[in-house]
Amino acid sequence: MSIKELLNEILLKDKAFIHLPFGDGKYDIYESVVVTWIIMAVILVALLVLTRDFKVHNISKRQAAVETFVGWLRGIVGGMLGDEGERYADYIFTVLFYIAFSNMVGLFGFIPPTMDINVTASLSLMSIILVEAAGIRKKGTRGWLKSFAQPMAVVLPMNIMELAIRPLSLCMRLFGNIIGATVIMELIKHLLPVVLPVPFCLYFDIFDGLIQAYVFVFLTSLYIKEAVE
Repeated sequence: MSIKELLNEILLKDKAFIHLPFGDGKYDIYESVVVTWIIMAVILVALLVLTRDFKVHNISKRQAAVETFVGWLRGIVGGMLGDEGERYADYIFTVLFYIAFSNMVGLFGFIPPTMDINVTASLSLMSIILVEAAGIRKKGTRGWLKSFAQPMAVVLPMNIMELAIRPLSLCMRLFGNIIGATVIMELIKHLLPVVLPVPFCLYFDIFDGLIQAYVFVFLTSLYIKEAVE
């Protein structure tokens, strides 16, 4: 199978998972939505199990491990956001875990939701709206508008253009990397015996998936930090 045929198979595949009758037509629920529901359910159950019976004193080893991990993660995210942007850490955590789990579901035979450009576009738009809202909250509406003309008025068109480029960049970077990894894995599966692609699968589904999640939240954190300075 050529790369062109593989891309057509992946990109032009019917992404509807459930067809529901609606009026004279039908209402489609995409596979990325269903997998997202599954991911949300798994994360929710994991949180309930891990945080069950937490105490202030005489804590369990499980609680100590969870608190250590959360503290370590807060340290990393806090360093990216800075003191002024620390209030947005919970959003960064949520996006980080969602993208990380989404990128790794291929290990269980699911198609990653991040292979759907609608998902990556939605994540990007939410992030940029939060970035600009953070800037307005910090500087006020007038100060936020004036920031587009800084450090000098001549850069105004470029700063406005950057406002449109940022979500597009976040969206296409995540979508493109996941599509690229999927295409490479499918080609390896066609060229090599069944067992040999396993190490590549672990790399693309785990390591590369986590890296892409980190890159997305790192850039979002960087934008928030710039907006609130």
